[in-house]
Amino acid sequence: MKAWVSITVLLAVCLSAICIVQAKLQEGDCEVCISVIKQIDKKLSADERKSPAKIEDAIRKLCKKAKNRENRFCYYVGGTEDAATGLLGEISKPLKSFMPPEKICEKLKKKDGQICQLKYEKQIDLDAVDLKKLKVKDLKKILSDWGETCKACTEKSDFIKLIEKLKPTHFKKQEL
Repeated sequence: MKAWVSITVLLAVCLSAICIVQAKLQEGDCEVCISVIKQIDKKLSADERKSPAKIEDAIRKLCKKAKNRENRFCYYVGGTEDAATGLLGEISKPLKSFMPPEKICEKLKKKDGQICQLKYEKQIDLDAVDLKKLKVKDLKKILSDWGETCKACTEKSDFIKLIEKLKPTHFKKQEL
């Protein structure tokens, strides 16, 4: 009987330890969350930081300009108008008390795991890549990132020509 109780207690301790380990952030976890919260943190004035309502307004303001993954993060936490959830209080209160972004995201991960699954897309290095070898989807993404569209493009070569034409204005060559 004592052995049975000991095994049960040991099993309970092991399971709780596993849950605690999973709640902690791993390397590369929550990169979008941490980035957005750092942006919000930098933009907050001392006056705004005093009130959670003002912090939430600052979050909504930043979320109006957000694109791609950052917009998806804003949707998950309730920073967009069409969001179904409302986790802004889970961000504003910790920011008010100067909690680090990593800890805030760790808490958000417990509320909604999707928040920490967001990762930034890999950037295409236009100096090293052959545009002819990219998929049309990737070419469209390059144009989209630049805020450009190609309505008259029907073939891959049309997208490549437009990217080559716009490359000097949108892409600055990295100098060593």
